Amino acid sequence: MLSRLGALLQEAVGAREPSIDLLQAFVEHWKGITHYYIESTDENTPAKKTDIPWRLKQMLDILVYEEQQQVAVGEAGPCLEYLLQHKILETLCTLGKAEFPPGMRQQVFQFFSKVLAQVQHPLLHYLSVHRPVQKLLRLGGTAPGSVTEKEEVQLTTVLCSKIQQDPELLAYILEGKKIVGRKKACGEPTALPKDTASHRDKDCSHDGAPARPQLDGEPCGAQALNSHMPAETEQLDGGTAESNLITSLLGLCQSKKSRVALKAQENLLLLVSVASPAAATYLVQSSPCCPAIVQHLCQLYQSMPVFLDPADIAALEGISWRLPSAPSDEASFPGKEALAAFLGWFDYCDHLITEAHTVVADALAKAVAEKFFMETLQPQLLHVSEQSILTSTALLTAMLRQLRSPALLREAAAFLLGTDRQPEAPRDNPHALYAHLIGHCDHLSDEISIATLRLFEELLQKPHEGIIRSLVLRNLEGRPYVAWGSPEPESYEDTLDLEEDPYFTDSFLDSGFQPCAKPRLAPATSYDGKTAVTEIVNSFLCLVPEEAKTSAFLEETGYDTYVHDAYGLFQECSSRVASWGWPLTPTPLDPHEPERPFFEGHFLRVLFDRMSRILDQPYSLNLQVTSVLSRLALFPHPHIHEYLLDPYISLAPGCRSLFSVLVRVIGDLMQRIQRVPQFPGKLLLVRKQLTGQAPGEQLDHQTLLQGVVVLEEFCKELAAIAFVKFPPHDPRQNLSPAPEGQV
Repeated sequence: MLSRLGALLQEAVGAREPSIDLLQAFVEHWKGITHYYIESTDENTPAKKTDIPWRLKQMLDILVYEEQQQVAVGEAGPCLEYLLQHKILETLCTLGKAEFPPGMRQQVFQFFSKVLAQVQHPLLHYLSVHRPVQKLLRLGGTAPGSVTEKEEVQLTTVLCSKIQQDPELLAYILEGKKIVGRKKACGEPTALPKDTASHRDKDCSHDGAPARPQLDGEPCGAQALNSHMPAETEQLDGGTAESNLITSLLGLCQSKKSRVALKAQENLLLLVSVASPAAATYLVQSSPCCPAIVQHLCQLYQSMPVFLDPADIAALEGISWRLPSAPSDEASFPGKEALAAFLGWFDYCDHLITEAHTVVADALAKAVAEKFFMETLQPQLLHVSEQSILTSTALLTAMLRQLRSPALLREAAAFLLGTDRQPEAPRDNPHALYAHLIGHCDHLSDEISIATLRLFEELLQKPHEGIIRSLVLRNLEGRPYVAWGSPEPESYEDTLDLEEDPYFTDSFLDSGFQPCAKPRLAPATSYDGKTAVTEIVNSFLCLVPEEAKTSAFLEETGYDTYVHDAYGLFQECSSRVASWGWPLTPTPLDPHEPERPFFEGHFLRVLFDRMSRILDQPYSLNLQVTSVLSRLALFPHPHIHEYLLDPYISLAPGCRSLFSVLVRVIGDLMQRIQRVPQFPGKLLLVRKQLTGQAPGEQLDHQTLLQGVVVLEEFCKELAAIAFVKFPPHDPRQNLSPAPEGQV
């Protein structure tokens, strides 16, 4: 097409210099457009039914053909010089704003996009190009949901593609003068390429105003043309005009047309990821980029129903910013689309922070923390209304499940847990929100307790060391839970003085309680004080007495299955914490270190308190408590392993461990068994009900019986975790999973 155009022009004029003929044709087409405004009186004819689209297409073809015929690479040809010096793009932008004839704005957007995309000569450095581009973007941004959305997003796509090729262009698109001035102040280079610098000097007069050189063949009738144009207001030195590309993209991101919104989000992601340090700083300090993104997140949150069922929130999976709509095959519920839109935009914010320049990522993460977490979400978490607490907690859990960016995860952890890393004390005043969340774990409402425990379980699965350190590790540093000067235990009985425990009364011992047939060999200990894995596993498997076990009567998942599941979870956890530099063995006790009273911390205290009431709590709550404790036990830190999984450590006075809590629960159970008639039969029936093998009829002592089932399974799970955590290279672990109840 272009070659035919050049040949026809040469044949018509018969000249030796084809560039002169191209310029004449280019000027004639531009004259044809301006004459339309002089001669036309019909204001209702759409632009696409005039010759304007055809003439714009011919001008574009001439520019591209001229560039292809240029001998010297990088030089602007006569037609391009004419376009730049006569500010044709400025004039077209004004015609687009006037929307005369109807649909002219779409034609202008298309012409800008095609010129910038197809002409290879650098254009966006020129004032006569980037200024009308700014105006045109601002023009599109003033009409949300307009018919030009498709053309607007095409223009932003071209601009972002150019910026990706040359990140310094971002300064010119946002507002060249201010950023270039800042670069000079910082001593950064501001020189343009030779070919563009020389023309930029011609493009502007000495006082900074655009020059208007007169060339032969300039279109006449300028006064008549201007009569069709609206008055322009120059705002390039301040206000929103400086950030019109950002404003336009953010507006398009909220388009009802999913393809337009997705493309705009991709463009914005590309823009912030290639930004130079100077431009990134400008985006943060002088543009509405971060505030506008977070403001939309807050608006989507507030547009959701006041109360959403936590189960519905948890069940809505697969939402991402690329697919923000809820899957159609899932059950519908009130507020489903609003919830999907909110989670989709939050996922986009998270992805944006992951990919953005560090300056932008940190600023956006802080904006999300301040404007959304603190000002919008926290009042709901602290509300007295149970519905508000349930909905906000479940939403926060869903957000944590999606969260991937380190910067936003760091802000979320600080928001939830605070930044204090000193060991806790029983009567201290922890971070306000953290204290409320701990209280919610032991709330009068079981639903709130379950929802908050799920939140903590999700938090424990995030790759941020500060979370586990704040919740647990800071209180275990120095191993203050170990009794000072106590020798290593030599037998199971040495660590459990049953006669001193108030639960283990004479009547209890006379009842025939046998925790399990204990191994004959004393527990072996290594040079680092670790108890042999055989003894640890047996301690947990044998903790529940035989008369309280029922899994052997049914063909269910046994200890072997728990080992298989625990192995996969432990590998996943170990991979997540591998870069944190944790020690392989417990810290040796320092005899010169002053002894300090041990406090397990507010988090472990509430978990142990909940665990001690396992026989009196609802089944679903017990499952959640044991699930969180299992997550904690999986962490491969030697102090966590020792404190939660080693039954043989000598505890300091007044201390309790997970195993000691379980022992007391078993003591309570054995006393209560005597008061339940037909206990073995009822316990077996309850297990069948829980597995769907028997009708769910109500029984006496059902809560107690369900708690016993959970207790048995939890002990098997802890045994499996202890087994898979044992170092495989250790010569003591020369065994494989054994039949249930014995290793």
